[in-house]
This record gives sequence, structure tokens and C-alpha cells, in this order.
Amino acid sequence: MINWEGVMPAVTTKFTSEDKLDLAMFEKNIKAQIDAGVHGIILGGTLGEASTLEQEEKEILIKTSLSLVEGKIPVIINIAEQSTKEAIAVAQHAEKVGAQGLMILPPMRYKATDYETVTYFKSIANSTSLPIMIYNNPIDYKIEVTLDMLEDLLECENIEAVKESTRDITNVLRIKSRFGDRVKVFTGVDTLGLESLVIGADGWVAGLVCAFPAETVAIYELVKAGKINDALEIYKWFMPLLELDISPQLVQNIKLAEVATGIGTENVRAPRLPLQGAERARVLEVINKAMECRPALPEYKNLSSVA
Repeated sequence: MINWEGVMPAVTTKFTSEDKLDLAMFEKNIKAQIDAGVHGIILGGTLGEASTLEQEEKEILIKTSLSLVEGKIPVIINIAEQSTKEAIAVAQHAEKVGAQGLMILPPMRYKATDYETVTYFKSIANSTSLPIMIYNNPIDYKIEVTLDMLEDLLECENIEAVKESTRDITNVLRIKSRFGDRVKVFTGVDTLGLESLVIGADGWVAGLVCAFPAETVAIYELVKAGKINDALEIYKWFMPLLELDISPQLVQNIKLAEVATGIGTENVRAPRLPLQGAERARVLEVINKAMECRPALPEYKNLSSVA
């Protein structure tokens, strides 16, 4: 069972310069996330360079994360496969090795119809007992999960949450109005994080949290406690960094930010390559300016939420 709320980082996968898993740096980052108070860990998403990971590597990341979180927060693995058969196999293997939840993207490389998309999601859901978050991101993945499709999907009891990344934050209200607490809604766009939480999102699947976990969790906790102005002050500072998440090079961008905060490296797996030239200089300027005026955070843990 997963309590679908709070900040859940879509963590990056750490690699050595020899293109192996860098478990030492991965552990350092996960510990920083836990210390900051995140509410779950999501492995193997876009930020986790899922398309380049081997099955054995995913298993290692799941087991390592489970050891680090010590049962305090759930470990969730992303499903982003080319076929229904592959997706079911990955989901079942993840459950076998101890993952506690799934985040599922629509079919990759094929623009499925609404019927095909629903059938794909249902086939995976019916193959596992793990609780599931559906990833709705028509901007990047060209398939939208409409409210009617979601209603059909909710026939599967283990489909419990949606990562809402349409860029239309009013969709948070539409989902909550239609389905109430039957489905939990997470914002999946960093630059809409605070706004989505204010209007009722249950949580935030975040990106820049990989480098700035305390700042991200502080915004969430302050909003939920009704301290909107305090959250907004952090968010204003954060925004130039958050904009690094809405880019085709978000992995490279965020890994550069992780270097700045000491909890990551710049290593990516080909075909991705580290940023070069003017773009690298631009991203570093954004990061360095933010680091120069990084705010002191208020005490954000154990705040009493407003009714």
C-alpha cells in the first residue's frame, strides 16, 4: 500500500566514467532525499535514463533503494517499454524483487489510440498487485489520458494515482472534481509545482529535487500548512532552476545541478552526452546564480497542516 502524497523525486541514475552504475554516488543522493523528507523514490523514469538501463541494473537500483529507505517510504519503478509483453514482464519482475509501486508511461514509439492505450494500461495493472500511478504527459509522449479514459482505467483497483503533466493545471481540478479521492493527483511539471499544490494536487513528482531536495520538500510542506507566502519566496528563487526541467536536455541540466550541490556527477549514458559550448555555459550560469543566493529555509518539517 502506498500513501500517494508528498514529494516523490524521479531520481537520476548515477554512472561512473566507465559507464557502470555509480552506487556510491547514488546512495549519497538517496540519503540526501531521505534526510530532506521526501515521501517516495521513483526509479527509472526519463530522468533515470530508463531507455538505456539493463534489467539487471534496474534490479540493483531497486534493491539498493529498498535497503536505503528501510521501509520508511515507498520505492517505485517506472515502466516505459516498447510492447505490452515487455511491460508486463518488467512489472512482474519489479514486484518480485521488492518494488512497492509502479509509474507507467503509455506505449513508447507507437501513438496508440485511446482504446489501445487503455488496454495497454489495464493489461499491466491486471498482471500485478502493485499500486500504480499513470503518467499523463501528452506534450512529450503524444498520448493523452483523458478523463473518460481514466474512468475506464479506474476499474482496475490498483490504479490509484495520476502524474498530471499536461501543462494545464486546471486538469488537477477536473480530475479531483470527477473522481474525488479515488485517484490521487501529482503534478509532474516543476514549473507548475506550487500552483498545482495550491489548487489541490496531492503531491509532486519532481525533477530539480534531485539536486535540491530540501527546497522542494519545503515548498510542499509550507503549501500544505497554508503558508503560501513562505512557499512562494522559495519558489521565486527556484524558478530559473525549475525551468531546466522543461528541456530535452533535462537529464544533463539536472545532473549539472547535482554536481553543484555535491550529490551527483555529470556522467550520462550515450547517446546522451554532457552539455557542450554555449548551452553548457548558459545552464551553469543559471545554476551558479542560484547557488550564490540559495535561501535559508524555514523549519518545514512537522508543520501542522491546516484543515
